[in-house]
Amino acid sequence: MTPSTVRGLALPTSLMSLIERGLWRHPGDAVLTEVIPWFEDPLAFVKNPEQMTYASQSMDMFADDPHSTYFRQARGSSSAAPLELPWLDVEQAVLISITRNPGDDGALALDYRTDPSDPRVVGSDYWADPLMCRWRVVAPTFSDFVSRLGLQGQTHPID
Repeated sequence: MTPSTVRGLALPTSLMSLIERGLWRHPGDAVLTEVIPWFEDPLAFVKNPEQMTYASQSMDMFADDPHSTYFRQARGSSSAAPLELPWLDVEQAVLISITRNPGDDGALALDYRTDPSDPRVVGSDYWADPLMCRWRVVAPTFSDFVSRLGLQGQTHPID
């Protein structure tokens, strides 16, 4: 049985359903460019909760390094004030997509600060300000993201 939590956060039911049916697949670069026109690097979807756990560990490294503010990742529990965008609270996030090219460091994450059952999707933006990453909204909810990608009705997934 596939675990339904990553980093103590319950994955959206719709994501688990897509994973179990083999439909949580990259929809193609053209579709992603249409949905996230500002995201310049090619992405790869993280296929399952185990791989999401592994990929999400990189957030801890950036959040725990006091000299690494470039990535704008921090722990909400250690912050004097609530973390808001353009910062990512790594304790309330799960990476669901990472850049295909190693070293590009870009990602899409579920951001549970808005809704624990249907979190928003945020992406790392390195292009608006090359001196500092800015996390920004890709979709207000995961269900909206899935709908915009056309994954719900997909019958022939693309790798």
